[in-house]
Amino acid sequence: MNGEWNKVRIVVSLEAIEAVTAILYGMDVKGISLEDPTDFLSQKAGPLTWDFADINLFPEGEDVAVIAAYFPDTENVQQHVSYIEGKIRDLKEFGINPNPFRVEYKKVLEEDWATAWKKYYKPVSVGRQMVIKPSWEAYQKKPGDLIIEMDPGMAFGTGTHETTRLCMEILEDYIKGGETVFDVGTGSGILAITASKLGAKDVLAIDLDPVAVDSARINVKLNKEAKIEVREGNLLDETTRKADIVVANIIADVIIHLSTDLNRVLKEDGLFIGSGIIHGREQEVVQALKAAGFKIIEVRDENDWRAVVAQL
Repeated sequence: MNGEWNKVRIVVSLEAIEAVTAILYGMDVKGISLEDPTDFLSQKAGPLTWDFADINLFPEGEDVAVIAAYFPDTENVQQHVSYIEGKIRDLKEFGINPNPFRVEYKKVLEEDWATAWKKYYKPVSVGRQMVIKPSWEAYQKKPGDLIIEMDPGMAFGTGTHETTRLCMEILEDYIKGGETVFDVGTGSGILAITASKLGAKDVLAIDLDPVAVDSARINVKLNKEAKIEVREGNLLDETTRKADIVVANIIADVIIHLSTDLNRVLKEDGLFIGSGIIHGREQEVVQALKAAGFKIIEVRDENDWRAVVAQL
């Protein structure tokens, strides 16, 4: 599908990145990209990203981030801009200083924004052994590296966001080999591919968004992971088999809604990994899972994001 889109560009303080991202995920946004200088310039980023840093990548400077959100051109973009500006101003009430910030917008063609972010997407290390490698980038594999080839296209899930990394690290710790894994809201398919490469024997990647399904199928082929089935639809339509692990990198409200039906698709003692939970909402998720009969194994955090591991 080609056409025009409204690109809302938000320049904001580094301190406010997670909060602004959470605001956008609460809207009917069709795509988000993030230009965060700290991903390249901090010591934490390490040599996998530092070697690719280009001073011209950040025309706004190294002290702010640029978040781009994409909305259909049929929507009232000025209304979206006003809403976002108001929510960003309100962040001060929560002790977050978003300044300096500004919000602007313009129309773009889909083929332009669907690929423009690629110059910021470089190989990155996750966990003890995983390396996410964009399919168009060269990378010299080191002993012990578990390479995950990715071309997410327009789907969510490059592996650079905290919520995705949390899920990948948890999968690395809990997959022992031979498990059946369901990846709910698979996006680019990155978590399904991670599970398969870590030793899961049977993986279902499912998403309601046909764009995500197409993207996941491309990435499954890139990684030659024949054990993964990619399906468009709802997890709860899956009634013929049960999983050892269900992973969902979505948002708190969806996890809460999903919690009451997870026992239909999880084996006894099965694990649920839920991420995409902004700080301050983890207790709602924990209480919903407990009410559904789950035991909370652990809650992990990175910056303002949380991931919950629960056992049925």
